[in-house]
Amino acid sequence: MSPAAGRVSDATGNWVDTSAPEWLKPYLRLTRLDRPIGWWLLLLPCWWSAALAGVVNGAWGPDPWHVVLFLVGAIVMRGAGCTWNDLVDRDIDAQVERTRSRPIPSGQIGVRAAYVFLCVQALIGLLVLLQFNRFAIAVGIASLATVAIYPFMKRVTYWPQIFLGLAFSWGALMGWAAARGRLELPAFLLYAGSIAWVIHYDTIYAHQDREDDALAGLKSTALLFGERTRTMLALFSALAVVLIGLAGWTAGAGAVFALGLLAFAAHLAWQIVRIDIADPDSCLGMFRANRDAGLILFAGLVLDAAFARVL
Repeated sequence: MSPAAGRVSDATGNWVDTSAPEWLKPYLRLTRLDRPIGWWLLLLPCWWSAALAGVVNGAWGPDPWHVVLFLVGAIVMRGAGCTWNDLVDRDIDAQVERTRSRPIPSGQIGVRAAYVFLCVQALIGLLVLLQFNRFAIAVGIASLATVAIYPFMKRVTYWPQIFLGLAFSWGALMGWAAARGRLELPAFLLYAGSIAWVIHYDTIYAHQDREDDALAGLKSTALLFGERTRTMLALFSALAVVLIGLAGWTAGAGAVFALGLLAFAAHLAWQIVRIDIADPDSCLGMFRANRDAGLILFAGLVLDAAFARVL
């Protein structure tokens, strides 16, 4: 197999292609370590929640140890989730131009080896989870149900993005549970707001595959919304901003958080104005831009907690 043949068509020219050992490349591609945007989007609700809990606790910000644990956990569990997703979707991925070169459908990794690799990643994730309090451990284990069902939803509903939101937003509960040892209203509002945000960005992402998905009989909000996508993105991004704002208000966050939330909202609005849903490169670029939007919101939460201590 030539080096080019081993590449994944929607992720080329990265550090995995140029620097990783040949034997390791398929596994790194399977976990999407060559595409960090996925673990960033899984991580950010964790950090938001930890920072918001810091506001309530009167701390300078989120617990630094929790910040590190969530970073490691997000990278590992995003990889495990991708492995599971690719195992479930291996026959479908073989029919889609953008995904047929992925390690499992292309035969670079066998199904049995992928299941073993999945178990290894899950064990590492469990070790990270066990560093939290008992309540947070229970909340983390409960998240597995959302991860397990998500890959099947595109077969039965035009709203698989809701189920991705349930899984990818779980950190909005985890950060709070780790810091507070229980779940309260701000965490649930933040979780709901994050789900709306996931629908926003994953609809953008799904527009890359809408023609292949339609041919394969799969469903998505990109297909459901069609030419109404810009309007629906505005609706869900506005819902995200309102719900996250309510989370901050009920947690006692102040003016600095409000400024951060305003900047977050402006970034989402910029995405909606700029996106061309007929251009896959535009969709991918606007999808990736959500990392910056999420970091803006996180910065607002951290600075709000710090300013509250100073003042």
